[in-house]
Amino acid sequence: MNYQVRQPFEGAGAAKARGKAVPKAAGCNAGEAPAEPDGRRLRFSIVIANYNYAKFIRSAIESALALDWPHVDVVVVDDGSTDGSVDIIRSFEGRVVASFQANAGQRVANNVGFALAQGDVIVFLDADDVLEPGFAREVAAVWNRRISKVQVQMIRVDAQDRSLGSLLPQIDRVPDPAEIRAWASATTEYPTPPGSGNAYARDFLAKVFPIGPDHDSSTDSTCLALAPLLGDVVTVLKPLARYRQHGANDSNLFAEPGRFGREVGRAMARQRSVEATLLRLALPLPSSAALRRNRHLLQLRVASLRLQPERHPLPDDGRIAALWDAVRCLFGPGIDPLRKRLIVAAWSALTLAAPRPLAKRLISLRFTKGGQNPVA
Repeated sequence: MNYQVRQPFEGAGAAKARGKAVPKAAGCNAGEAPAEPDGRRLRFSIVIANYNYAKFIRSAIESALALDWPHVDVVVVDDGSTDGSVDIIRSFEGRVVASFQANAGQRVANNVGFALAQGDVIVFLDADDVLEPGFAREVAAVWNRRISKVQVQMIRVDAQDRSLGSLLPQIDRVPDPAEIRAWASATTEYPTPPGSGNAYARDFLAKVFPIGPDHDSSTDSTCLALAPLLGDVVTVLKPLARYRQHGANDSNLFAEPGRFGREVGRAMARQRSVEATLLRLALPLPSSAALRRNRHLLQLRVASLRLQPERHPLPDDGRIAALWDAVRCLFGPGIDPLRKRLIVAAWSALTLAAPRPLAKRLISLRFTKGGQNPVA
């Protein structure tokens, strides 16, 4: 059963109406958004799909409501939680748009959230992540009509919100949208934060949603993969969101060995859905060799080949093929400096050649704690 509650907008604009100060943006009157070229003011929709994250959902909702922006709606879709999440969400009655449904998965929950969202800019905030108050203003400051998404840096934190001392993506310069488009087309990879660090244009998402079962079950990966191919990806090099890393979240790859093969399979499925979308829109397809040029995917392939080779999903792949790709990754396109390319190539070669116990240790060192590096 799907139960929806529509409520008025609540954000910095509503806070201003209640007498709370809203900081002034450069070139604007107090409380006003910078105007688009056609005079429109950007409205943000923050969509939160939740399943059994009662421990974190309140912080996520509060961070969305605290955005320093006068035009925000917050949409929360609970996907059949059984842990008390529903009561927490209901406590925000009158401040969020709430939808409650039987468990159907993140893809379906975000389809519902997108249908309920009214903003020009859509953010899919993971229920265990947090936005910083200045997120919307920083995004609006660089917005233009060519954009498919604006991405910001995220700071890694633990379950208690303590900083883990690293940022996603770990880059020291702002890549040009044309560079990002070229990298994504050639390798399926470009520097990007996880899902919560991305603000999408509604017009871009309208070409993708509703996301069907033939796409990856993770909404983030489909949107991240298509964004540079259907518009400009603009980067704000500031930590404006918090990526919570804890044992229960899906990014904890080393929780079970089979997850590496699963991630390789998801990359293959994601690429198929990207190609299908581009064909439907009569747009050029990325390189047919793109997956094998992806440095992050190379590391997942290596882990899958060493831990569960019998379940490795990529056809015609093996340790020799992966070793050759490790050498080629030194010279392929991308933002990574030579030092990082050398580290990836050396780790891949050593893990492929090492005895299995040592290979397992190398994989554990790479994919636990601060070693993970989510990318598109």
